[in-house]
Amino acid sequence: MKRVLLSAAIAFSLNVPAFAAAQTTPEQSGSAQSVYIEDLTWPEVRAAVAAGKTTAIIYAGSTEQNGPHMALGKHNFVAHYTAGEIATKLGNALVYPTMPFAPTGSRELRTGHMRFAGSVSIDTETFQAVMRQVAQSALAAGFKNVFLMGDHGGGQDALRAVAKDLEEEYYKVDATAHVYYVPDLYYKEKGQMKAYLAERGIPYDSHAGTDDTSEVMFLDEKKWIRRDKLAPSTAQEEPTTGVEGDPAKATPELGKMFIGWKIDDAVNQIHELLAHKN
Repeated sequence: MKRVLLSAAIAFSLNVPAFAAAQTTPEQSGSAQSVYIEDLTWPEVRAAVAAGKTTAIIYAGSTEQNGPHMALGKHNFVAHYTAGEIATKLGNALVYPTMPFAPTGSRELRTGHMRFAGSVSIDTETFQAVMRQVAQSALAAGFKNVFLMGDHGGGQDALRAVAKDLEEEYYKVDATAHVYYVPDLYYKEKGQMKAYLAERGIPYDSHAGTDDTSEVMFLDEKKWIRRDKLAPSTAQEEPTTGVEGDPAKATPELGKMFIGWKIDDAVNQIHELLAHKN
């Protein structure tokens, strides 16, 4: 078990900075004003916490196949951008590095996304343990409100369990320290997206279809989308294509709207959770 967790932690530390560097905009990189802690030095993080930035955002993504038209880092791209926007809107938050791995299928049996080259899957136990330890690291740094959220369906229950366990554990030690799970970012936005597409006669897609592709188009279509590969794929075709839905109907405008819902849903729920605490 320790070896598994160590391997996951090493992979986490090695992979996230490279991705973050690609995502960080020029004005954020190396700036003390950045909301991403990987852009800051440890004295800058300490000073930010002392100055009132006592909220930590820990957002899990996933590295998985997204059909022939979209890069494997989809969830990580969305998570990194969205977390930064949430922190900016809150005004008192910093963002921890995106967790780039999640449970996506059996490695041994090659089920789920593991049927396709490049996908990464870690056990739920490992995912939960790493997220727990990252949250504990945020508390050790002095953050008082730690919020866990995820862009991938796999792992939502684990995030909820981590938040519940740590909230109960730390309340006995420090009643001012809290850990929360933010489900609205995932579940509420999914409901809004499905309703919007249904009203316009666009069939619901479960993976790498209109909504996922739109979000990545908004972030960086030229880098992460292969336009010549955009094509609808049914559930029957998914085992071959990795897609269930119609990415050909995706637009950057839809992606901006969908990600905007994620940001607003998360910020609103965070405010509600804090109000309930008080």
